[in-house]
Amino acid sequence: MSEIELVGGVNRVLRRGGAVIRPAGAWTPSVHRLLDHLQAKGFDGAPRALGISEDGGEETVSYLDGEVGHYPLPDYVRGDEALLAAARLLRGLHDASTDFPHRPDDVWMLRARQPVEVICHGDAATYNCVFRDGLPVAFFDFDTAHPGPRLWDAAYTAYRFVPLHAPGAGEGTLPLEDQARRLRMFADAYGLTAEERTQLTATVVARLQALVDFMTEQAAAGSAAFAGHLAEGHHLGYLADAEYVTEHAAQLAC
Repeated sequence: MSEIELVGGVNRVLRRGGAVIRPAGAWTPSVHRLLDHLQAKGFDGAPRALGISEDGGEETVSYLDGEVGHYPLPDYVRGDEALLAAARLLRGLHDASTDFPHRPDDVWMLRARQPVEVICHGDAATYNCVFRDGLPVAFFDFDTAHPGPRLWDAAYTAYRFVPLHAPGAGEGTLPLEDQARRLRMFADAYGLTAEERTQLTATVVARLQALVDFMTEQAAAGSAAFAGHLAEGHHLGYLADAEYVTEHAAQLAC
C-alpha cells in the first residue's frame, strides 16, 4: 500500500490507507489508553489507537478525513461558528476524560498540572484539528496529553482559536475588541465557570510561558526541531503575545 507523508510539526508522519504511522515515545502507551477510553465513552473527536510496533518506535492510529487548520489559515477557521465548535469539542474531550483510570506507571510528555480534573490535550490548536464543512470535528496528535485542570487546556485552545496574538503576529491577529468578543464566545461555548473566567487571561500567559520553557528545555536536551523553532524566534512571538494579553487583561476580561 502506498504511503503519503502528511504535513506535520516536529515528527515525520505517514498515512497508509486508513492508518497514520507516527514516531512513538515513552508516553505513547498512556496516550493509547486514553484514546481507547475516549472511544469507549463515545467521544468520536479523536483518532482510534491501532497499535504500537514491537520495538516501541512507531505508533499507528486511525486517519481522520477532513481538512487541517494549517497556516496560513483559511477564512472559515477564523469564523465564529468554528470558534464555538472548537470550544464545544474541547469540552466534550474533557468531559469524556474525567473518569480516565490513572495508573502509577503512566508516562506523559508534559508534567501533570494540579488540580487534576481532566486529561488535557496539551496542544488543541487549529493545526491539530480536523475540519469538515468548515467546522472542527476532531483533535489529533495527542502526544502532549497530560492530566491537569480544564482551564489549563482551554486557555491555550482559546489563545489559538480566538486568536490572542499581539499586533503584527505572523499568524494574523484581530482588533482588541474582536478578540474580547470572541474570547467571551469561547468561554460561553465551553461553559467556563465564573471563577475560571477571572483566571482565564492569567492562565493564557502562564501557559505561553510554560510553552517557552518546554521549548527551551527540549532544545537544550538535543531536540533539533525545537532548537530550530528557537532559532526562528517562535518563542519571541509567544512571549510578545503573553505581554500583550497581560497588558490588555482588563479589556479581555470575560
